[in-house]
Amino acid sequence: MTLFDLALKNMRRNMKNYALYFGAVLFSIVIYFTFVTLKYSDDISALADSSMKVQGIMSASSVVLLIFVALFIIYANSFFIKKRKKEVGLYSLLGVRKKQIGFLLFFENIVLGILSLVIGIVLGFLLSKGLLTILVRLMGLDAVASFTLSGAAVLNTTIVFMVVFLFTSLQGYRVIYQFKLIELFHAEKKGENLPRAKWAATVAGIVFLVFGYWLALQDLMTSKMWAMLGISTPIIIVLSTVTGTYLLFHSALVFVLTKLKNNERWAWRGLNLLSVSQILYRIRANSKTLTTIAVLSATTITAGGAVYGMYYNAGTQTHHYLPNTFMWKGEVADIPSQDILYNETIYAKQTELNSDERIYNYTFIDNDTYNMLAKLQQREQLAVQSGEAIMLDPYYDERFSTDYTGQQFTVGGVTIKVKDFRVESVLNANVIAQVVVVSTEDYQALDIEANAYQVVAMDNEKKQIAASNKLQQQLGDETYLSSFPATYKASIESLGSLLFVGSFLGLVFLVATGSIIYFKIMTEAEEDRGKYEILHKIGVGHKEMKKTVRVQIGFIFTAPLIMGIMHSAFALSAFSGLMSANITVPVIIWMAVYVGIYSVIGCLAHTQFSHNLQWGHRK
Repeated sequence: MTLFDLALKNMRRNMKNYALYFGAVLFSIVIYFTFVTLKYSDDISALADSSMKVQGIMSASSVVLLIFVALFIIYANSFFIKKRKKEVGLYSLLGVRKKQIGFLLFFENIVLGILSLVIGIVLGFLLSKGLLTILVRLMGLDAVASFTLSGAAVLNTTIVFMVVFLFTSLQGYRVIYQFKLIELFHAEKKGENLPRAKWAATVAGIVFLVFGYWLALQDLMTSKMWAMLGISTPIIIVLSTVTGTYLLFHSALVFVLTKLKNNERWAWRGLNLLSVSQILYRIRANSKTLTTIAVLSATTITAGGAVYGMYYNAGTQTHHYLPNTFMWKGEVADIPSQDILYNETIYAKQTELNSDERIYNYTFIDNDTYNMLAKLQQREQLAVQSGEAIMLDPYYDERFSTDYTGQQFTVGGVTIKVKDFRVESVLNANVIAQVVVVSTEDYQALDIEANAYQVVAMDNEKKQIAASNKLQQQLGDETYLSSFPATYKASIESLGSLLFVGSFLGLVFLVATGSIIYFKIMTEAEEDRGKYEILHKIGVGHKEMKKTVRVQIGFIFTAPLIMGIMHSAFALSAFSGLMSANITVPVIIWMAVYVGIYSVIGCLAHTQFSHNLQWGHRK
């Protein structure tokens, strides 16, 4: 029997042990191949205006995905090798030479890699149409996705993953030369020393975390810290938060668990002492893993929540700046449609004024014109007296915009004072930015030529892209058309492709996070089997043992999740302030979906953990 035959036979007999690693690798290949397929897709290339943008996003995302997937496979492989060290030691004990054992592990990993590569490409091909359809729907396009097997995508995926498999195979080959025989048999017992709480590390962890949160919440425009640290500020926030998280997992949790363990009233109730001791002995060895999971969770929730927040508010934001479906400067145009809600001609006067030593262009309309449009748009009516004015600026931001309240303007002998200020407008901002509403008497007294503007509102305005195109053709290239459907379409295409990429990268991060915990819990299940058998022999009930397993797994899953949600809450709060947008609802929806999927992985891990301890046959 050759080493290759032995490797195949070994894989068939240990399929249960290989399943977890095989599943993680297979999932990584499917997601990567799908992304690369979309990158080379003819259907995306046919999307004219959006194709370059989407392909650019896909290319950048596939690089990020490649780095993450490679690190994840290497991480999963190291867990898998650790799980097999005792098996490798047994081969060596039976007299098999190190070189032969090394080749055996090398062959096994290469065969496993080729098998997962073939299946992953087939599954990725089958999924690509569905994923492309989702992408097209998110972008609001009327296109039909088709099945396409891209040769470039197959070649790209094969080269990338064969390099990764070659590296992990050499990693397995080196194991037999790195450790002594006795170390291979006792590899599972490493890192289980009783930890002690360190006050200095605990305080440092809290200080780092609070500093990171405080810095993240500082206003980008006005903060002295941002001005002093410059572009390095985000890096400092990330480093401070990650360091604080690690120190908290490393020391603060040890302190809390030690207190629980020393509380005799609580500890001697049921198997509480066993539960807290199990967690306590492993918490320091697992602090890096818990930190990694917390950071991955925070990254996934923050990135996804931010993109989904912008996608969710795309219509509202567009309507804020473009309250009319169409607006242009010039003569009336023919719009043959039953969907027209109003089609009005208004007159406005424009001039340049000096404000804060800068020259700005202002547009004046009279109170009657404003109230006519406000009534059509169901807004509040205004009452402007002679000598007064109300400023309308939808782009206003208190951090860097001018507050005109109380300012006086003199235009052609007419002096007006701004008595109020509104962050909204009845006219499209990309045609007329800042609007000054004055009384009818003052408007007529302004010695400025009035221009005619057309404002049109249509029902179901998001889907009036055909009417927009026809109207632009009729007006010609020389007339600028402010079009709600065209602006919304461009916005939703960009944000839709970002949401698609963010969702799938988030799903990859989430599954990787769950897999890391899953690997860890399954490894510990093997280590704990003997302890639970002893407990069973001395009469501890099945119910009590299940309870202590739930406590341990619940802690491992919950602690990094809570930390990740805290990090993302502060990051998204800072993002919301920076964008001046309320994204509370979409962020809560995104977090709920994340926690739901995360909980499913936790339940699966608990079920598998209980199964590995083989309680079933004891009933």
